[in-house]
Amino acid sequence: MATYEELKPPSPVVVDKGLKPNALSYMSNLVIGVASTAPAYSLAATLGFIVAVKGVGIHAPAVLIVSFVPIFLVSLGYKYLNRADPDCGTSFAWTTRTFGPYFGWINGWAIFVADVIVMASLSVIAAQYTYLLVGWQSAASSTAGILVAAVIWIAIMTWICYRGIELSARTQLVLLSAEILILAIFAVAALIKVYSGHPPGALHVSWSWFNPFAISFGALADGVLLGIFIYWGWDSGVAVNEESENPADGPGQAAVVSTLILVLVYIVVSTASQAYGGTGLLINNSNDVLSVLGTHVFGSPWDKLLIIAVLTSAAASTQTTILPTARTTLSMARWGALPEIFGRVHPRFLTPTFSTIGMGVLSIAWTMLLVGFNPAQSVLGDSITALGFSVCFYYGFTGLACAVFFRRQLLKSVKMFFLAGVLPLLGCVMMFYVFGKAFHDYSAAGSGYAKPLFGIQIPIVIGIGTLLLGLPLMLLAAVRFRSFFRRRPEVAPEGIL
Repeated sequence: MATYEELKPPSPVVVDKGLKPNALSYMSNLVIGVASTAPAYSLAATLGFIVAVKGVGIHAPAVLIVSFVPIFLVSLGYKYLNRADPDCGTSFAWTTRTFGPYFGWINGWAIFVADVIVMASLSVIAAQYTYLLVGWQSAASSTAGILVAAVIWIAIMTWICYRGIELSARTQLVLLSAEILILAIFAVAALIKVYSGHPPGALHVSWSWFNPFAISFGALADGVLLGIFIYWGWDSGVAVNEESENPADGPGQAAVVSTLILVLVYIVVSTASQAYGGTGLLINNSNDVLSVLGTHVFGSPWDKLLIIAVLTSAAASTQTTILPTARTTLSMARWGALPEIFGRVHPRFLTPTFSTIGMGVLSIAWTMLLVGFNPAQSVLGDSITALGFSVCFYYGFTGLACAVFFRRQLLKSVKMFFLAGVLPLLGCVMMFYVFGKAFHDYSAAGSGYAKPLFGIQIPIVIGIGTLLLGLPLMLLAAVRFRSFFRRRPEVAPEGIL
């Protein structure tokens, strides 16, 4: 009779990159995954625009439910790929193994540019809400004031990431706890006032709000383009897999669970917001629905609670955006796809040094460029739209990689055929469809906030332009790092599932 050691599946091999092992618990993985999406900030900045999509209106909660589906399906791909290869490079490492070095490098680039693009918006929101919290309105509307505070926020969060992963995790726990508690208090208070005080414009919750079939396909697709951004970021919890207690299973499971937590938070808060303010208030205050609702629901001075929620949300996400980017470039360097300097790790703090500081410096430069040369912040708004291209790109390839990497094992189990094959592949198809739909919609005249550049809308210039910029850089890397670019595609080890 075969022994257990002979029958058990092969254990994944984690190549030591010098990061601190067993530093994060499962709860820390979960907290980082949820905090990275910046729930309060994402709702404040996006909910009103979803409601404003022609044909959506009161069905915004349904759009958020549908937007969750491709995210959840791709998270299954993260779970099983992480089980086979718990590499902090995540999509870069997995697409390299599955499709070869060129696909892997460009996916690593997509992660990098998406994280850099969003840093400007996150730091600006953190800056503005810092001033609003203390009632300094003139600074909140001043370009110089915003730039100073934004740079300070990025510097602080870069320092925390540099000082150690435990400090980063503790900071995230505090910030996320405050954020979720305030959002819960707001939702309960808003619904109580709707059903007891009947404020002007309030609506009673209806099951039709959650029915996606009550919306036309075109309106639903346009809403999902915005909904994808609301959920983006949960994969940061997987990027710290090599520093986690159970690197093969814990981060992947946390990724799936974090998406479930997010959809619950988004449905509850969006429902309470719409019930209290109706569609009109949300549309008329699309840039920041939560602070306006906070004034109505809580009144002064308790309206500061939602300002604190959005502030902690943006600050937390600023930090957790630096974390995965630094680890992606660290992994690329250790694989031999980037210069060796990106792979340096601090001997005491056991964190990426050059990659972390470099991400902070580049984020400051990008923020100063966008805000300093565009005081109206119209380009900043277009940059948020633009990052969806990179997100759909590497999420889609990750779902596809899962189905292809495990292709020789999928027919051996009905469960794995669907969970590691069909569903991640379906998530890939949905992500690539959203990519194509976004390209079509944002290529139309007047679709951006800023003026077109040479007749091309700014979301396309930033979103597609930054992805295309990766191609010549990849070709230069192919000349410099020939051994990496000679790698051959792989398949999953037998029995890993």
